[in-house]
Amino acid sequence: MKTLKDFNFENKKAIIRVDFNVPLNDKFEVTDATRIEAAKSTIIKVLEDGGSCVLMSHLGRPKGKQNEFSLQHIVAKVKEIIGVNVKFVEDCIGDKAEQAVANLEKGEVLLLENLRFYEEEKKGDIAFAKKLSKLGDIYINDAFGTAHRAHASTTIIAQFFEENKCFGNLLAREIESIDKVLNNSEKPVLAILGGAKVSSKITVIENILDKVDHLIIGGGMSFTFIKAQGGTVGDSICEDDKMELALNILKQAKEKGVEVHIPVDVIAADDFSNTANTQILDINAIPEGWQGLDAGPKSRENFDVVVNKCKTILWNGPLGVFEMETFSGGTIALGHSIDKATKNGAFSLVGGGDSVAAVKQFGFAEKVSYVSTGGGAMLEMLEGKALPGIEAILK
Repeated sequence: MKTLKDFNFENKKAIIRVDFNVPLNDKFEVTDATRIEAAKSTIIKVLEDGGSCVLMSHLGRPKGKQNEFSLQHIVAKVKEIIGVNVKFVEDCIGDKAEQAVANLEKGEVLLLENLRFYEEEKKGDIAFAKKLSKLGDIYINDAFGTAHRAHASTTIIAQFFEENKCFGNLLAREIESIDKVLNNSEKPVLAILGGAKVSSKITVIENILDKVDHLIIGGGMSFTFIKAQGGTVGDSICEDDKMELALNILKQAKEKGVEVHIPVDVIAADDFSNTANTQILDINAIPEGWQGLDAGPKSRENFDVVVNKCKTILWNGPLGVFEMETFSGGTIALGHSIDKATKNGAFSLVGGGDSVAAVKQFGFAEKVSYVSTGGGAMLEMLEGKALPGIEAILK
């Protein structure tokens, strides 16, 4: 696996695929700079070697060239985080871009305009990728969030840099962290899968059953498992058409010696609202008119015991509707349990949009071993799929 350590960038122009798809407010100010901060160490390594950086990214889902999706809006924030002046060019291919790159001196950073202003980017167009490839001597992919897409800048471009291509620090860490959970983990290994639907996690569960010792199933999808086993779940979210699948997962887990842990009690509400009436109920006996929206106190205690006897922990999906304060307790309690296990030497990996949002919101981001930056990409790796953006560098 080629990384930045394999290259000296002196007098080289590195074209780096970063993931600067960051949220902006109505004044076009960056409201969460995590993804920019994540790319900093890669950019600094190139500059410290005596090279220069050409950064390319997408932003949002533009239809053609739309000013609201221009990367010009984020230049000031990139400059602030990287600590060096950042130049900007109003195109990502063609004469303007090529001239801007030609004028780039060592120690300088140039940000190209939004790749997705061109339809060819998402289509994985070879001619478009070739034009991008003219803008650098060495190609670095540091965009894990788009590594599962065979787009021009994430995958196709790599073929124009036979030996001169590598993973950036962020992407290398992502690959190593997920590999540590799936293939090089210290036992016992625990996977915590939450969220609303079993259907979105089926392939993940099936792929990791051979690799884990414990599986915690939480959040909305736990009700499908409870109902499948004869429990009454009231108005709780439930995929009736997936109950047979849930039973099959439990059967497979038993055959493989995996202990499955499902909530035993819930914080139930009479409405999907932060101000609803609530009560603690046995998860098997939720009456009509009530829905489980968070893991109950006994479940939190049970999960704490499981978490703290494991040495490798993967967390993907919250235990309740944490966006509402009334139903955030289960997810916060789990965060504290993982924090404690990590302090005691466990390796903990958090990934998936909702889990990442939760650990940031409740202050656990610095207390776990690694927070993944790519939701879809991470899920596909956990499913055992080869990611085109990663394969293109390994070829």
